[in-house]
Amino acid sequence: MGGGRRYIDGTERRARLALRHRLAGAARATAPEDVARSLVALHGSDPATVYLAVGARLTDPAATVDATDRALYEDRALVRMHGMRHTVFVFPAALTAVVHASTGLDVAARERASLLKDMAKAGAPDAAWLREVEESALAALARRGQATAAELAREEPRLREKFVYAAGKSYEGVHTVSTRLLRVLGVEGKVVRGRPLGSWTSSQFRWAPAPEHPELDAAEARADLLLRWLTVCGPATEADLKWWTGWRVTDVRRALASIGAREVELDEGTGYVIEGDDGPVAGPGEPWAALLPALDPTAMGWQQRNWYLPPELRPPLFDYSGNIGPTVWWNGQVVGGWAQRPDGEIVWRVPPAGGGVGREAEAMIAAEAERLQGWVGATRVTPRFRTPMERELAG
Repeated sequence: MGGGRRYIDGTERRARLALRHRLAGAARATAPEDVARSLVALHGSDPATVYLAVGARLTDPAATVDATDRALYEDRALVRMHGMRHTVFVFPAALTAVVHASTGLDVAARERASLLKDMAKAGAPDAAWLREVEESALAALARRGQATAAELAREEPRLREKFVYAAGKSYEGVHTVSTRLLRVLGVEGKVVRGRPLGSWTSSQFRWAPAPEHPELDAAEARADLLLRWLTVCGPATEADLKWWTGWRVTDVRRALASIGAREVELDEGTGYVIEGDDGPVAGPGEPWAALLPALDPTAMGWQQRNWYLPPELRPPLFDYSGNIGPTVWWNGQVVGGWAQRPDGEIVWRVPPAGGGVGREAEAMIAAEAERLQGWVGATRVTPRFRTPMERELAG
């Protein structure tokens, strides 16, 4: 990584974001698969986020739900599975092997060890018993194609076995084998989230066998994933990269060296871009506004966010765990928040802390709110992690 580092300011970073994250009008996509490929991953912890994130980036959002359902559950072009930081994401199917090898295997080993440790402390059956139950459950899932945990337990009753977790602690609880085991199998890449039981906002879902994929070398997979992400989100700092991937800093540095990443100068310090991406980038050429959902991959893309998120807006827009709520964007910056009221109306607010916006911005934000309300229709969307502004606006 050579010298002569170029300085990239916040204005240029916001220009890159507008185009590469499919947010400026001219950069919008025509299909959910295009959105997912452009962003590398869509946050899937809250099922509604996937659809809202896609809809905000489509030229014709009216087809959001049907097209996303088809990509997820019929064409299998998109897969909902555990990924970075042990978080559920939606990935392009071609990326599942890369995610599994680069991030899933290490997390999976820890998760299985934790489950066996908790079961042993509770006096539950041993690893051999758990493996037998696992094989039986996977066979049942293969026969059925998709199933809920309850449906699998009807075929493999041992999944209903319970054990006490953290006995004697303030957070003591009772876990079923199915809850913990299916989570482990998800991280291990053996099962994925299937079609929900209700609408596209439902958090109740079926499990499905994971699509087959090759086993990749972990270091090569990390380099591949980092190259894809830095192409979309560069420049980014080492802290951003470590936070987004959940990797050790040594793994981040090895991956950066492997892809020949270039150093640039940011307001936060040293940043990185892929080779050949350190030249100037022109903006979209026209103003743009967007209403992005809670946990949107753009809003959650970097650990250091001052270049697009005024610090004064953090208290009303984040919950106590650091999850960002619905946001209003104007030309690459977060300027406020939005919510849906019980009657379905989409409402938004740009507080003084957002820097204030002019009439053009207000008109374009209002148009985005109308656009969102048009395709969401009668569906009511409440974020899984609620924030102060969202609660207040929702009334």
